[in-house]
Amino acid sequence: MHVDELTTPALLVDLDRLDANIATMAARWPGDRLRPHVKAFKSTALARRLAEAGHRSFCCATVRETEGMAAAGLGQDLLLANEVLDARRLGVLVGQGARVTVAVDSLATIEAAAVGGVREVLIDVNVGLPRCGCAPDDAGRLADAARARGLAVRGVMGYEGHVVGVEDRAEREAGVAESMTLLTAAHEAVGGDVVSGGGTGTWDSNRWITELQAGSYLLMDTAYEKLDLPFQPALTLSGTVISVNESGGWAVADVGLKALGMDHGNPAVVDPPGPKVWFCSDEHLTFGAKGDSRVSVGDRVRVQPAHVDPTVAYHERLHVVRGDEVLDTWPVDLRGW
Repeated sequence: MHVDELTTPALLVDLDRLDANIATMAARWPGDRLRPHVKAFKSTALARRLAEAGHRSFCCATVRETEGMAAAGLGQDLLLANEVLDARRLGVLVGQGARVTVAVDSLATIEAAAVGGVREVLIDVNVGLPRCGCAPDDAGRLADAARARGLAVRGVMGYEGHVVGVEDRAEREAGVAESMTLLTAAHEAVGGDVVSGGGTGTWDSNRWITELQAGSYLLMDTAYEKLDLPFQPALTLSGTVISVNESGGWAVADVGLKALGMDHGNPAVVDPPGPKVWFCSDEHLTFGAKGDSRVSVGDRVRVQPAHVDPTVAYHERLHVVRGDEVLDTWPVDLRGW
């Protein structure tokens, strides 16, 4: 099948670029030193490609992702890097033979893990991002409470998400060092073999963790491209030009808010190169189209999202391509909660 035969908007994954990104990351974080974050791609087919490259430990953001990975035979070592107050579905997976670890940052989440049948936890530590995580000074107490409740504490987790997108490299590295100083101190109080954290933006500057939680590097987006990382943009959306305003110098494609994660800003039209995106609305992407950027109704365009994770979650399938040839279709089968 040819890309132009797909119903638009269609999510495309360039297979050669994907494989190059997998190889680049694996050279720095081989095997189980990398814990790919499946929230970035939500597809067990893509996860299997990572497993074939030697990565068999995975990071999940939802119970649904964890269930889907286990059902696909990818439950060797799953971390739900998120607090949950009902862990019973996770306990079912443990009873079926999957290894499931869950992040905890309070007595309530420790109790939920124990009651739900989860046997292993990581103490989630706040290292600067105002989200989940206990105070670093409280990590040891929570680890003691978890062990007293019969749970095995594998170690700590801390995500420096507030600095992974900082464009100035020196500032980004300084932020990582500050965050990891907090996590290292917490780990000394907690114990265990695991220090989990990091992301695509800090893939080569976080030298304190034992495993890297990165996912966006696989497909990339315009937000991470600003950091001059060695990963290639592998994800685009194929859209169709549905209207052209010759006098105003703009065109409209059928790739709108319902197909794109917009929290990191506007997407980019990358094929044809050059058009500037004006704005997105529910079903429409309006972009400048005059001179070298002129297009006609019916033309196909390729659009690169600004944030890969929510963009993928809007879609039911990934079309795997090489150039304009569709090689395969992978279900986005880990959607939902």
